[in-house]
Amino acid sequence: MVQITRAADLTVIGANGGGWVAPTGSSAPDSPLTQPLAPWAALGAISDDGLVYGFDEDSQEFTPWGLTSPFRTQITKSVRTFGLTLWETSRTTVQSIMYRIPEGDLEPDVDGITSFAETASPTPDRRAWWFVVLDGSTAKGFYVPQGEISDRSDVTFKQDEMSGYEITVTAYPDEAGNTVYHTDSVPATPVAPAS
Repeated sequence: MVQITRAADLTVIGANGGGWVAPTGSSAPDSPLTQPLAPWAALGAISDDGLVYGFDEDSQEFTPWGLTSPFRTQITKSVRTFGLTLWETSRTTVQSIMYRIPEGDLEPDVDGITSFAETASPTPDRRAWWFVVLDGSTAKGFYVPQGEISDRSDVTFKQDEMSGYEITVTAYPDEAGNTVYHTDSVPATPVAPAS
């Protein structure tokens, strides 16, 4: 009889997590279990929708004459994205990434007022990103050395709804050609029973 091996501690529920941003060229934190230090700046509270790690791929199939199934497939596009909603819309780090403005330009004046203008001609705003997903003793870290917000949703201000910045970060290749680096802290996989 076949024995099915199952290990609940090898599953991941996004019970908690966070995000940080830093200038491009910033080194990844050592572990998803340690607090990122400067120059990493926290993104604050993220909505209960959590973090969505997206895969957008296209491929070209090659089917030889006389067959009805392809005998080769070539990946023609492979994009990684991270989607999340930032709830701390008054945090200067969050305003900086949402509006593509240097954080230093968001310092309040002597009366405590911050003012800025949105340009009709935005320039690229690549930054390094660090996302962590936590589930008990299991942790997953995603380091994006060069990423940029590629999609922003509308912002709603309503009495019975939390305002937030729903963003999508697209990961671009670094000098080594990599888009996302993974750092996981997971339990050891149990050995399957001998057959």
